[in-house]
Amino acid sequence: MHVYILDIARYHSGMNDEIPLGRRETIAARLANGDAVVAAALAVEFGVSEDAIRRDLRALAAEGRCRRVYGGALPIPTDDVPIAARIDKARDRKEALARRAVSLVRRGELLFLDCGSTNFALVDYLPEDFELTVATNSIDIAAAVLRRADLKLILIGGEVDTAIGGAVDASAVERVSALNFDRSFVGACSVSVEHGVSVFSLADASFKRAVMASSRLSMALVTSEKLKARAPYRVYPLSAFATLVLESDVSTSEQSRIAEAGPSVLTAAKR
Repeated sequence: MHVYILDIARYHSGMNDEIPLGRRETIAARLANGDAVVAAALAVEFGVSEDAIRRDLRALAAEGRCRRVYGGALPIPTDDVPIAARIDKARDRKEALARRAVSLVRRGELLFLDCGSTNFALVDYLPEDFELTVATNSIDIAAAVLRRADLKLILIGGEVDTAIGGAVDASAVERVSALNFDRSFVGACSVSVEHGVSVFSLADASFKRAVMASSRLSMALVTSEKLKARAPYRVYPLSAFATLVLESDVSTSEQSRIAEAGPSVLTAAKR
């Protein structure tokens, strides 16, 4: 204990870099694991000032290993990577979810496809000659829909958030609030029984709530890593969703827990 206190003291006098570097890597490991961190709590845990922790977080943010927020930092979400860079990642898994989900689509429906690479996979599997209309706020999804002559397209406009890949601002909220969707496929960054569906952007969460309020049925396609992820902005509890489509590797017990929270649970075919 004495050596630890001595090293901290050396750090504050600028004489020793070893302790802050080790502490910084410990914080980075938590962020990489998907955990948000709070500067005040870290200062107490490591026995240093909040200024020291803030320096650590600034350094990690400069390295692209976290996103600074007031009072702490958040992990860099996978969904902050532009959709164009995510489309081909785990494509077979996303296509399996899409094939399972489209079995619920009915002729003549007005569908909403939210931004996201998993929802992007839906476009190719929507039934032909079903007289479907697809509304979307995603630039990439809209382009894919345009390539299908049998689908009608409604593009939800507004200022495009490049990380999200579409519009989620007040203009987009106003537009979806004027529509009545038969079925919406809502994007998710994190899914859990305790916290429902959550995302990494406050504006995106507000937009998704507007979409769901305008939808007769809301669904989400969930890749397995999202069941372990954490995100700060809650969209709705699971009970607000009619259906969740999960991957085949989700345990039976976890599927039961999700179903008990409200939504019907479908599983994609095994790969």
